Amino acid sequence: MLQVLGTSWALLLGIGLLMVGNGVQGTLLGVRGAIEGFSTFEMSLVMSAYFVGFLGGSRLAPELIRRVGHVRVFAALGSLISAVLVLYPAMPDWIAWTLLRVVVGFCFSGVYVTAESWLNNASTNETRGQALSLYMIVQMLGIIAAQGLMNFADPAGFMLFIIPSVLVSLAFAPILLSITPAPVFDTTKAMSLGQLFRLSPLGCVGMFLIGGVFSALFGMASVWGTLAGLSVFEISLFVSSIFAGGLVLQYPIGWVSDRMDRRRLIAMIAAVCMLAALVPLALDLGLWGLLTVGFVVGGISNPLYALLLAHTGDFMQREDMAAASGGLLFINGLGAISGPLVVGWMMERAGPGGFFVLIAVLMGLIASYAVWRMTRRPAPAVEDTAPFTAVTPAASVVAVGAAAETGMEDAPQQA
Repeated sequence: MLQVLGTSWALLLGIGLLMVGNGVQGTLLGVRGAIEGFSTFEMSLVMSAYFVGFLGGSRLAPELIRRVGHVRVFAALGSLISAVLVLYPAMPDWIAWTLLRVVVGFCFSGVYVTAESWLNNASTNETRGQALSLYMIVQMLGIIAAQGLMNFADPAGFMLFIIPSVLVSLAFAPILLSITPAPVFDTTKAMSLGQLFRLSPLGCVGMFLIGGVFSALFGMASVWGTLAGLSVFEISLFVSSIFAGGLVLQYPIGWVSDRMDRRRLIAMIAAVCMLAALVPLALDLGLWGLLTVGFVVGGISNPLYALLLAHTGDFMQREDMAAASGGLLFINGLGAISGPLVVGWMMERAGPGGFFVLIAVLMGLIASYAVWRMTRRPAPAVEDTAPFTAVTPAASVVAVGAAAETGMEDAPQQA
């Protein structure tokens, strides 16, 4: 771990600052949108637009990198992000925000592809798993730290937009000034979605549904908080609890998944998450109750992404997993685009409770489908499955592919 930190500290520091910037704007827009008088559904369109851009960036960024190189793509996209972040308060219109969010999503996707390529290139087969773990921890800590910044200025002003813009600009200095050489970007032939579904139906269905859960949590938690009457401080604590749960529970869930049928674990933890999401609908929880629910929901939904990735690898040959990771990310992106739209529509009609209803329904569907898949084919022997590798839903195809291949290097596979 120290070896990885020694060789990749500049990259990890830059990613940490980027995640702080992204975490601030994600929460801030939900609060500021209410101040500007945007409706809940208008804000759902704004939040969904990020994932439209992110999905587009994941498809186009590799081609940009091949044409002009990592450094130029990194610098250009970073400049665009920094500029867009200060345009939000200057253009208080939900249509303009929607277009700006597409740009931001595209740019962050390209930045992640570039940074993760660097990280992957700087790692060896022996250290890649540790590098991915550090990367995941830095991502989570960056978003949690961002929530603290929400309380340093008035969300109705300009300062909270300027701070993430400055942080994003500073994030590129340690990366671009480091001596780490830019990697060669390799392309992998994509696997068709039909072939991917035949190999792992639960992986495909689960990825789509968990995409909706994650985008609802990442994009709409602050919108829910304003609609529910929470203060900025309470909203920042709630969002922090979601990502703190994902950080704390990632490895315990991963450890258990290496010792049992992953489909059974997926069904169990998805059912627990469904029940946790139903609690605020049945009881009048105080702040600590809401934070507990956020911790459980975030602590399950974030590892569930990596768990579905590992499960997919259990039914594939090693050489197929790199191609499959691109398809899984695309499916997850489609679910992420729909998540804010559906939850925004539900909150418009059912009030704040629609936020938790959507999470409960999606988790219930994952649990039910996992149980049904257990009746369709036997589980592989535990000793033949690949170890769990931590990766977050915010990762690009590079980290997803590296996580899949890293886990599969340590175990023989069966079709």
